[in-house]
Amino acid sequence: MAEQVNALCEQLVQAVTVIMAPESSQQYRLEALKFCEEFKENCPMCVPCGLHLADKSQLAVVRHFGLQVLEHVIKFRWNNMAAEDKVFLKNSVMELISSGMHSVLEEEGHVKDVFGRIVVEMIKREWPQYWPDMLNELEALTKQGETQTELVMLILLRLAEDVVTFQSLPAQRRKDIHTTMTQNMDKLFAFMLSILRESVAQYQVLKNDSVQKLKAVGLCRVAVASLNTLAGYIDWVPVAHIVAENCKLLEMLCVLLGETELQVEAAECLLIAVSRKGKLEDRAPLLVLFRENAMDYILSAAQMADVEGLVEKSYVFLKRLCQVLCALGNQVCSLISATDTQAKTPETFGKYLDALLAFTRHPSLFLKSSTVSTWGALFRHEVLSKDPQLLAAVPKFLRVSTTNFVKVGFPSQTDGPGSEFSRLDFDSDEDFSNAFSSFRSLLGITVAAASSLDPLTGFRMAGEWLRYQLVAPPDTTPQNLGKGPGSLPSPTFAQWDAMTFFCECITRRCLFVVKEEEGLIAEGVELLKAVLTYETNDPVILSCVLSNLSSFFPFIRYVTACMPLVLSKLFGAVTFVSSGDGKDTQSRAARNVRRHACSSLVKICSNSPELVLPHFDFLCSHVKQMLAEERLAGQMERATMMEVLVLVSNQLKDFEKQRLFLRELLSPLLHIWLSAEVQRAISGPEELISFVGADAMSGPLAEEDPCRQNRNRLSFCLYAMVRIAKRTSWPSDPEEAKRGGFVAGYSAAGTPVYRYPCGEAILQLLDTLFTLLRTQNALYRPDLQKKMGETFTKATDILDVDRKTILGIPLPGVDGSDTPVYKTLQERMQGFFFSLFESCYQILGDCGSRLQQDFYGMPDLVPRLLDSVFTNLDHVPDFRLRPVLRLFVRPFVLSCPPERYESAVVPILGPLLNYLQQRLSHKWLYVNQRDLVSEEDYPEESSECREVLEDQLVRLLSREVVDLMVVCCVTKKSTDPGALNAAPDAVLSSAPADAEDEEMMSTEAPAPGSMELTDLGRFLLGNEEASTALLVTAYSPLVWKDTIACQKTTLMLCWPLLRQVISSSLPSDAAVCFFTNVLRGLQTHGQHEGCLAALVHLAFQIYEALRPQYPALRSVMEQIPEIPADSLDQFDSRLLFPKQKVNEKKRKEHFKRLIAGCIGKPLGEKFRKEVHIRNLPALFQKKVRPPRDTDPLLEGSLPALFQP
Repeated sequence: MAEQVNALCEQLVQAVTVIMAPESSQQYRLEALKFCEEFKENCPMCVPCGLHLADKSQLAVVRHFGLQVLEHVIKFRWNNMAAEDKVFLKNSVMELISSGMHSVLEEEGHVKDVFGRIVVEMIKREWPQYWPDMLNELEALTKQGETQTELVMLILLRLAEDVVTFQSLPAQRRKDIHTTMTQNMDKLFAFMLSILRESVAQYQVLKNDSVQKLKAVGLCRVAVASLNTLAGYIDWVPVAHIVAENCKLLEMLCVLLGETELQVEAAECLLIAVSRKGKLEDRAPLLVLFRENAMDYILSAAQMADVEGLVEKSYVFLKRLCQVLCALGNQVCSLISATDTQAKTPETFGKYLDALLAFTRHPSLFLKSSTVSTWGALFRHEVLSKDPQLLAAVPKFLRVSTTNFVKVGFPSQTDGPGSEFSRLDFDSDEDFSNAFSSFRSLLGITVAAASSLDPLTGFRMAGEWLRYQLVAPPDTTPQNLGKGPGSLPSPTFAQWDAMTFFCECITRRCLFVVKEEEGLIAEGVELLKAVLTYETNDPVILSCVLSNLSSFFPFIRYVTACMPLVLSKLFGAVTFVSSGDGKDTQSRAARNVRRHACSSLVKICSNSPELVLPHFDFLCSHVKQMLAEERLAGQMERATMMEVLVLVSNQLKDFEKQRLFLRELLSPLLHIWLSAEVQRAISGPEELISFVGADAMSGPLAEEDPCRQNRNRLSFCLYAMVRIAKRTSWPSDPEEAKRGGFVAGYSAAGTPVYRYPCGEAILQLLDTLFTLLRTQNALYRPDLQKKMGETFTKATDILDVDRKTILGIPLPGVDGSDTPVYKTLQERMQGFFFSLFESCYQILGDCGSRLQQDFYGMPDLVPRLLDSVFTNLDHVPDFRLRPVLRLFVRPFVLSCPPERYESAVVPILGPLLNYLQQRLSHKWLYVNQRDLVSEEDYPEESSECREVLEDQLVRLLSREVVDLMVVCCVTKKSTDPGALNAAPDAVLSSAPADAEDEEMMSTEAPAPGSMELTDLGRFLLGNEEASTALLVTAYSPLVWKDTIACQKTTLMLCWPLLRQVISSSLPSDAAVCFFTNVLRGLQTHGQHEGCLAALVHLAFQIYEALRPQYPALRSVMEQIPEIPADSLDQFDSRLLFPKQKVNEKKRKEHFKRLIAGCIGKPLGEKFRKEVHIRNLPALFQKKVRPPRDTDPLLEGSLPALFQP
């Protein structure tokens, strides 16, 4: 046998050599690998061969393979081995560890790792029942030397990870091992601490002895392993072990913070300890770290690491120490409360705050950002926020924050010490910019919390900084250090930007105490006037000035005479043109200033219209002048100015006055929109292409573009109408509305029906709008796409910014203010068609909620919609169809009055859902068969990128359809009787309507049975055509490969819809189809835990509800692979002929076992070889209570005892 083992080992050594040799050919390497794998799987001599190869005389790679063979035997053959073979293998491995390893510095790390894996695999199968002395044997190994001691630490760490962290073994075995570890934790923890204490003590003695240098390094290696192992246990062992012996462990860890070679690992252990969760009384002893000596150890270690300069290891240590301090602060906030009078603020709290402030002052973005959340918790704490030491630290924190708000420290720059640290933490300026944005946002919230504790100091600090910036000399350096999208801001702008953000945070809080502080009001008014008088031609600085104007605008209430100055300042910014900008070469910064000014005007007129109303004539004169001279502002700015007028006109609160004013305001728009030229241009797709200049064969220069004026006129009309339609409103108070003549009557339910002041104009535009929508849909026909000029072949494609967003490509995170808005004429044309499309549907979508009966009562509304909005849909791309559903269909359906459901909603929604279901089913079929598509189908663009984009668009459209059905049909159950009439959008997430992918669908998963139908949902299900369309479309996403759409329709749609129609005559083939789709959904999405639970519950509900009426469901179940027929018979018999009630949980578990064969698995689990770990005899046998002797007197019935 020995000769056979030697011969096999020689072959295995040769095979391993071929596998690892870089010069080996692929064929030889595959053959060698195949030989090794077949040996491990089939050879009965694996154990002797593995032990022979693991001998320390072999090369490291050969030893590693031999140990892998032994690991394979333990994992896959252990259950079939004889007891004596198991004992032999265990003893042989322990002997190898004892005498078959090199010294701690010579032994390879991967060899130690596989030794640890082998021992842990045996522990998981044998301990404690069949290997009770395991801990004693490991302890004996530590007497052999540093190598064995380090390996024992690695074994204990891996055991904790497998049992507690990863839980990678069966529940019963995990319970046995975890229970035994917990029972022996005193001994185990003491053992690990003794190893750490001894190794550290010897290391400190020998580390300065040059003769014993190697010995000291080995001891250091053991100490590091001990600390890493302790870190694996500290997170979950009872806190009593951590604070045992008067917190000996924590004291030792604090001392080790001063040991250079061990400080990082010691800080890791401290961090895990002070981050513990659990009962407050268990965590209270952790505050021992606030003692004077412990705090001194932490602070001195931080100072030493900071003095060493930019050394990566010292920087990592500083990070851990910073996290330790932050975790300590969180523990203090948890342990000290107003209800617990015994808990007191630590005596060293002031020293702790100074240390935290030092880290906040550090130039590293990581360190100062780590402290911000802790400061916020302290400032918002009920008790600590009143502590004098914390109140004294508020001004210091605010002063430090003024520096931290300044955006410096880019990795590519040398503008400060922060850049050096940024090069260690960030790969690019873009990464730094994104991280800084998150940091500044969180810091702003914290500064606001701090200013609430000392508002006067914060306000005066903000005023001081603002005054300094207003009088500071302008920066003579170029505004940007570089050019292009990656350019960085100038130092002057960085200061202005930081000051602006600081003022915004401070003023939000200070406004709450304005009424009590006369001095504060005077200072605020003075600052407002100073901002109004400041002049600059730098667009980025001007944008900051506008932000400060918005911050201090609330003080206008105390000096209303300044309102004309405010409006003039904003009007000047609306028409701002920077030096060097032409009509077609406007920089992004200049455009941002104009739009910033527009949004500021809108904000002022929206939030404080009563302050602007006295100056309405002044406002009108400026706006009319701007509208009359196109050169003063662009289309967007002019439309926004009209929006501003509408906001203020709402305060007239007189229907007739408002109607006349809006008619006058809209007359120029109506003149353009209803002109013969525009009517002819939008009458057909060819006419529109020619009118906007999209048929040009070569791109003209921007100055020579003859059709630009045509595009501008159309854009202006639509921009203005969108804003006017959204902003025009009636008074929110019903009594005011009635007095102003806005109430036209009352509905059957008694709610008022309002008159829309702008309704007359919108109704005039509808005919032209329908024509334009029909023309836009026709633009996507292939024959018309060919008529586009070669410069504009992609003018109707998706915008580049939308494409990047859908593909997950990050947009530039640093300033690009000097870049033009559009780079090419094609991009201009793309932007034009995009805004044209979206604006039309926004206007049409607002008609329902604004015009109400005037819109839904139109006699030919449905035919006109079908002939415009829903024509040529086969050619409309997915990215265009999404806004149709979101901007028009959803508000159209939700705003429809109940009496119009039959005439308006059903003829639209039923056919539309049928079409969308068929379209998406074909799309998903194409996606699933993508491998059959040749790359030659994509000659113009990367096929891979195009496929990913198409795939994502199909997913987003699928989710949009699911969202549409959800808001139309279901709502969450509520005891509030008015909840059913609430907006169905409540069941969706609070994300904006145009949010992409997960944001739109990331709703809180409702509990099964928590959804119920809305009135509209019940009406639609009562209509045969609409009901069929809803059910078929709701059950289709179950088989589409989009997890989010599947999960949402499973949880919110499928069962509420089906339950409503069960009582009616549901065809048998429909029941089979729905149930089959659920099972197919399990096959497609079963690998996802969220979908799996929801789909199993849905399948269970459907089968239990429909099986008695539809026996055909039995045949569907029989087609499931590997379904046990007798178990299915048992389930059916209990369902059809119940003899006794079985609780739902057991029924569902039984059903889940039946359908297990159709539940899909992840690809990585389909072909994985299973590892089976058998359960061992129970540790605690239940004692069988012996039967008591029966008293003959008690053998009779119980009533006999009470008979005389």
